[in-house]
Amino acid sequence: MVEKVDLKNKNIPVKLPQASVLKYPPDDKANASALIGLVLAIGLIVVALVIGSSPSAFFDVRSVLIVVFGTFMVTSISFNAEDFSAATSLIGRSLLQRETNVELLSKQLLELALIVRAKGFLELNNYTSHIRNNPFLHQGCRMLSDGNTQEEITRILGQEIDVQTRLHYKSASILRRAAEVAPAMGLIGTLIGLVQMLAFLDDPTTIGPSMAVALLTTFYGAFLSTIIFSPLATKMEYNAQSDAMQKRLIINGITSMARKENPRRLEMILNSILPLGHRIKYFE
Repeated sequence: MVEKVDLKNKNIPVKLPQASVLKYPPDDKANASALIGLVLAIGLIVVALVIGSSPSAFFDVRSVLIVVFGTFMVTSISFNAEDFSAATSLIGRSLLQRETNVELLSKQLLELALIVRAKGFLELNNYTSHIRNNPFLHQGCRMLSDGNTQEEITRILGQEIDVQTRLHYKSASILRRAAEVAPAMGLIGTLIGLVQMLAFLDDPTTIGPSMAVALLTTFYGAFLSTIIFSPLATKMEYNAQSDAMQKRLIINGITSMARKENPRRLEMILNSILPLGHRIKYFE
């Protein structure tokens, strides 16, 4: 569909397809792969414990105190309470990370660029309902329609990306530190159990409990490090990169609109950021 818009006594065509993505903005979809993988990994271990012997044999209060609480306490030495609070919130969200369809987002940016080039920045106010589901894009368009310069928009939105990226990587570093500490606490528990066992060899009733502490602490440390902390840290880093990439798309789109560049040039810029399998051919 070609719409004719009179701007400074010129007819400028605005080419928007019938199935405009502005009518169907890209909704974020929950990606529960991390949560599903975590549940399945823990489930496999639980099944193995149930089949092999009594699951209660793998629970020991002393081992839990040494490894679980010991890991938390030792990790907290390296960070402050504010870091821990922010990390806890982000880790919970990472298990159900919502992913944006970057192809639809890119097409949305191109359609907004077409509108801005033909009708001006204030026209963006008529499309706030279509982009409200993306707060970062909504903020950029609002700044553009409010008359902020390209440099101001780039600086403010760029600072927000830096803050969010640092927060994600800080949370990942906490998990990485916990993944290092957990096996070490397991080793400490093993040594404690062995010392207790050797100290009371003359009493056969103490050998079993002491050996349980020695082995279970190693098991708990390996379990926490391999199945919980390390995978979640990797997930946090992936989320940071994905979120930064999506926001770079938006910043490039907004700054291109600010310069009123040809949207075909914006398409090339967006494709240079998008992964190979998600590049678009909007104007073809």
